[in-house]
Amino acid sequence: MSALQPQPRPHSRIRWRTPITMVVLLGLLVGGAWWGWNSLTKSSAEANCVDQTLPNNRMVPKQVVVNVYNGGAKAGTAAAVAEELKKRGFNIGKIANEPKGDKVDVVAVRGTTDKSPELQLVAGQLTQKAAPVGDNRPDHTVDLIVGRGYKTLKVKGTPSIGVPAGSTHCLPIVRGTQPVPSGQNPN
Repeated sequence: MSALQPQPRPHSRIRWRTPITMVVLLGLLVGGAWWGWNSLTKSSAEANCVDQTLPNNRMVPKQVVVNVYNGGAKAGTAAAVAEELKKRGFNIGKIANEPKGDKVDVVAVRGTTDKSPELQLVAGQLTQKAAPVGDNRPDHTVDLIVGRGYKTLKVKGTPSIGVPAGSTHCLPIVRGTQPVPSGQNPN
């Protein structure tokens, strides 16, 4: 009853869509891996600081970049402190609220090491004692965080800090400020 009937022969047409898709995807994968490897190995990052021997073995305010942060003080205190430091010759980096959201009782100073001359120079401007904190930052900037108990800077702060003769110090690269495009918030 069941007779074998010849089955229709499959078309011998080759389906090219799948192999072409695979080759294109493999090319994208290889291209992405090549771009990623080049981005990783050939960094275009600029130097954060430049090693220099200081003239007269003294570090002065114009060689220091200070970021002034508000860590609990009333609004506008960080900007006022930054303006006063700028009048004394310091280069001002950032003026903002404390980036980590930490609240400070009086005042705090952070830098590369707790004994770095740039940190000591900034601490020499303060009337209140601030425990210096070293955080191994590569750019050698100094963070000054003003808290709710902050009073004022010294009338005449430390004008310079002595450094060992012939020693080199990594001084931050001072970049000029660029104007903020109209309609954009500077903070």
